[in-house]
Amino acid sequence: MKQIRTDLAMEDATGLDRAHMPGVHISEWETGGVTMTEVRVESEEGARLIGKPMGVYITMECPRVKKRDVDARRAVSALLGEELGRLLPPGEGDVLVIGLGNRTVTPDALGPLAVDHTLVTRHLRRERPELTGAMASVCALSPGVMGVTGIESGEIVRAVVGAVSPRAVIAIDSLAARALDRLSSTVQLTDTGIQPGSGVGNHRAALTRETLGVPVLAVGVPMVIHAAALARDAFRLLSDEDESRLDALMRELMDGDLGDMIVTPREVDDLVDNAAVMLAGGINRALHPGLSDEEILTMMQ
Repeated sequence: MKQIRTDLAMEDATGLDRAHMPGVHISEWETGGVTMTEVRVESEEGARLIGKPMGVYITMECPRVKKRDVDARRAVSALLGEELGRLLPPGEGDVLVIGLGNRTVTPDALGPLAVDHTLVTRHLRRERPELTGAMASVCALSPGVMGVTGIESGEIVRAVVGAVSPRAVIAIDSLAARALDRLSSTVQLTDTGIQPGSGVGNHRAALTRETLGVPVLAVGVPMVIHAAALARDAFRLLSDEDESRLDALMRELMDGDLGDMIVTPREVDDLVDNAAVMLAGGINRALHPGLSDEEILTMMQ
């Protein structure tokens, strides 16, 4: 049977017996109205168990983000900046920010839109070396998708990495969730890299330390969910069927046409815009700790 895909490590770990997950360690806490979950996959056995590569996965959940709560968005941005700064390798080299996705397809436009709000400074630091202490050297790229460019995004990124030789790559992409309430209200940060298009089942060459030769941090927000997951949740709410019957129903859904269908919220245009600003805010905080939010905004204008 096909499985309902999720890009969130915390969802893959949900329902498993935490006492019998060798090599998988989960921590949960709350700060500033944001629920934090860290999943550390430290062995190959653990990676097989939850279906994710070895590494660190940090999620930030805040339902108020979906309601356009400015304070909530700022809180998530601040936490993302802190966690991203902790995972970034130290040094003075360039950081390359990659916005993955198709700008013309709204749920898939998160990466390019976030790059639009990212403060790019590589050229400024060369012209004004006195700014070195206040900001990192940042360059950015939105490589598009193969259906538009005819070139794999991974091929473009590898070529740019070869030319720039950054100390790290930050890749931004839309994700898929298994739970409806996590759409557009959850951020995942991981040091394992990313496989472009995985959220919509359109698998492309992975962007990882192994494929690019530099550390790759991936940041994303779930913007889509499989229709079969919605159907199962609806049947659970509306019926008194036991779990075995719901599992049988799920097999029928996943093996039919519904198994390949993904859906997104009606107001996805607003949600993806807000998510892009939120992610860019965290990335800017991590890369330019010597600048205030007002200074970053002024420099971008």
